[in-house]
Amino acid sequence: MSDSHLILPKLDHIPAHIVSAGDYEQAAQDYMPENIYAAIAGGSADELTLRENCRAFESIELIPAILQEFSSASTATTLLDQCHALPFLLAPIAHQQLVHPEGELATLAAANALNIPMVCSTLASTSLEDVAAQAEVPLWFQLYFQETRDATLSLVKRAEQSGYRAIVVTVDAPLSGLRNRAQRAGYVLPSAVPSANLVNKPAAPPISLAPDQSLILHGLMSEAPTWSDIEWLQQHTHLPIIVKGVLSPGDAVRCRQLGLAGVVVSNHGGRTLDGVPASIRALPAVRQAVGDDVMVLLDSGIRRGSDIFKALALGADAVLIGRPYLYALAVAGALGVAHLLRTLKEELEITMALTGCPTIDSIQANRLNLP
Repeated sequence: MSDSHLILPKLDHIPAHIVSAGDYEQAAQDYMPENIYAAIAGGSADELTLRENCRAFESIELIPAILQEFSSASTATTLLDQCHALPFLLAPIAHQQLVHPEGELATLAAANALNIPMVCSTLASTSLEDVAAQAEVPLWFQLYFQETRDATLSLVKRAEQSGYRAIVVTVDAPLSGLRNRAQRAGYVLPSAVPSANLVNKPAAPPISLAPDQSLILHGLMSEAPTWSDIEWLQQHTHLPIIVKGVLSPGDAVRCRQLGLAGVVVSNHGGRTLDGVPASIRALPAVRQAVGDDVMVLLDSGIRRGSDIFKALALGADAVLIGRPYLYALAVAGALGVAHLLRTLKEELEITMALTGCPTIDSIQANRLNLP
């Protein structure tokens, strides 16, 4: 690994000035090389969707309610028939050893401490088995379909055998977005940071194209997963399947018709196709399309506990926290992630208190003023 990719020393305490997710994002620039920060913080193309993910939350106003009864208050919720203390999970993020030597294991230590479930990425820098061995919280496995069904099924069976509770299939990134900020910064994945779940993966066969064919349309997309692959996966795992990357009500309905356990309304943090709607904008229509019986999660743009509240009010059962915890990991390791998660928890509780919502079920759209 060249000097430009060296991980910088982490704090062993939380500075008094770091009190929010935004503070961690600002501080993280001092704890990772510029090219790695660009790869993590950046989005696709002109980053319109990346910016809109946060702006859309900012445009939604909260409506306080006074003198409400809080004798039986709770932040507990139920996902996949299991009770969770809080309505958020750690999103799958690849290659966490980019920012901390312990990578996913440091993140997991914080999740264990705060009792928050974690979704482990196919592209983790720690194997799914090693993560599971140290987990005290429910784990879900995020799946990228591989070049062959045998390779895909191998990952799924490993997750089943290791005790993962669900398969989260990411479907909105069959190829990488135009990550121009990372390109300008000269980012390439350092050779010292592994894709630990794929270390024995056979080399993909070369793509053979005619001279007039497109590498993207006729090559990469010819191998991209389709609805038939989701149906095949259903036949080969007993775990509930959740599809991540849904913005269209029609796609959400198709997931419901297939009997899938849930969907994640997500635009991949603004990292795939630029110019698509902010996830929070797409959420109400997806919830209306699938009704109340399908689990709907939201990903992309969560930066405050009040954002979690807004997502719940607009129909999400829970949310996924992404970039903010990676910034905290870069600054102060497991301690930073735990501090960030506790901060989000307290922000959610304050928002619930001041809007008169003692329970997760009481959080409704009438507590919002929409633009």
